[in-house]
Amino acid sequence: MTVAVAHQVRSSSDLVLQEAARQAGYRGTGLVVVHVVDALDNDVAEATRAGISDAVESALASAGVGPLDVRVHLVAGGHDIGDVSEAILGATRELRPDLLVIGARRRSPMGKAFLGSVAQNVILDAEVPVLVVKAPR
Repeated sequence: MTVAVAHQVRSSSDLVLQEAARQAGYRGTGLVVVHVVDALDNDVAEATRAGISDAVESALASAGVGPLDVRVHLVAGGHDIGDVSEAILGATRELRPDLLVIGARRRSPMGKAFLGSVAQNVILDAEVPVLVVKAPR
């Protein structure tokens, strides 16, 4: 049993990681940080893992949860909304977590109407419960 969190490098990432850590702590499970990269080049993968591990440690300390079993799971995706969404959904199907935690950001009405979003695609197509975290105004 695990809690998975879709991780991106942006300002709200700490809030999403903190909530995912709290959820894993509540459930007494491990935490898997799913991060989408362009390609799984070994050097880039190791550098990415190291950077994400630092962010996760900081978020865990801020969340005030005890020690957790944390793994970083890198998946190849891309930059397009559909590619990133499918990479996250594929990782979710592979990992079979009890819960997927994702972040959502505010978008303009035009952005909502024409572009869609990774969060929207994941919420609609995930086969596990999804908890959405958004930054306060």
